[in-house]
Amino acid sequence: MEMVYEFRLPDVGEGVAEGEVVKWLVKEGAEVKENQPLVEIMTDKVNVEIPSPKKGTVLRLMAKEGEVIKVGQVLLTINEQGEPSAVPKASTPRAAARLQTVAQTIPRTSTPAVQVEKKPHEILATPATRKLARDLGIDLSLVRGTGPGGRITDQDIQTFKSSGMKPTAVTVTVGAPGAAEERIPLRGIRRKIAERMVKSKHTAAHVTHVDEVDMTEIVQLREKAKISAEKRGVKLTYLPFIIKALIPALKQYPFLNATLDDEKQEIVLKRYYNIGIATDTEQGLVVPVLKYAERKSITQLGEEIARLSERARAGQLNLDEIQGSTFTVTNVGGIGGVFATPIINYPEVAILGVHKITKRPVVKDDQIVIREMTYLSVSFDHRVLDGAMAARFMSTIKQYLEDPKLLLLETD
Repeated sequence: MEMVYEFRLPDVGEGVAEGEVVKWLVKEGAEVKENQPLVEIMTDKVNVEIPSPKKGTVLRLMAKEGEVIKVGQVLLTINEQGEPSAVPKASTPRAAARLQTVAQTIPRTSTPAVQVEKKPHEILATPATRKLARDLGIDLSLVRGTGPGGRITDQDIQTFKSSGMKPTAVTVTVGAPGAAEERIPLRGIRRKIAERMVKSKHTAAHVTHVDEVDMTEIVQLREKAKISAEKRGVKLTYLPFIIKALIPALKQYPFLNATLDDEKQEIVLKRYYNIGIATDTEQGLVVPVLKYAERKSITQLGEEIARLSERARAGQLNLDEIQGSTFTVTNVGGIGGVFATPIINYPEVAILGVHKITKRPVVKDDQIVIREMTYLSVSFDHRVLDGAMAARFMSTIKQYLEDPKLLLLETD
């Protein structure tokens, strides 16, 4: 007996109620195997490949790319026996009624009900490499593999991209060829960022406080520490030192390591320190979470930051790695600029902006000297704390950064 199976969007993680269809990996009429990836879904800035629970033939794709669907909503229908029919025949009145209901919910298109998918020549590539190609809009059939047996590697993908070959990603150009405007769908991470930023700006009462910090001692300390860190395979940046100085400041001023429960009208103070690290990727801004940062040494922080950043840029983060942050740090120092006013990572109540370290003339002990200076900015929710507390919080961070002896006492 032929059966239509309605595959619904499963619960892919705690607190996830919906997801965006980023890319269909199958077509209507295609035969699929059990556990074969069907669709790429974005949930909370993480792309998840949803596998097929059944073997059969794809009848209908029930959502378009870029569409947001709820958990439990039908993603697609599958003929479990793989029969090439849009709606299989029912052998009982009850089954006929059920299939009629399914047929009524299937949107009609000008596309034939069944499209036989042509099988391309065998392409050797790992799932991670295939995902990288999809993210970059690259057709793997055009890439020459240099790995064992002709396997395509991540480096082959990057080489293909840098060669200037035209990717398969499609953008819609407005007007005649050569027009000065281009329309790009607001999808994926970019749309999720837009939603988050708008919600934060429309909910929290944003205020930013800026402080100047003398980083000369930290610069010297890092120069000494990075040699031993390199022996452990760790590229030590300034960020672990800043996070190490951040923890005692958060302990002293716990209202910055908090969330505001708008529904219950309660401020929730967090006694653990999960630091979100805003990370620039080709797809957009992602915030992996450094769990229990207070328990880690500077070198351990450096190792964990490097690991999370690498996974973020490769699009390999899982939901656990981007959830549960209590405070966020965004570091634009490596790019440049004087200082910025970052937007709070809602529902947190504060975010620290780290900026470029530059040599500047300053007055120290009544003498003009050249020091390594930077600006730190903290944007905070004025509903939860006031400017005086934010200023004291920043003064504490500054104290630890300008006197590394205090900072080392915090290092295990």
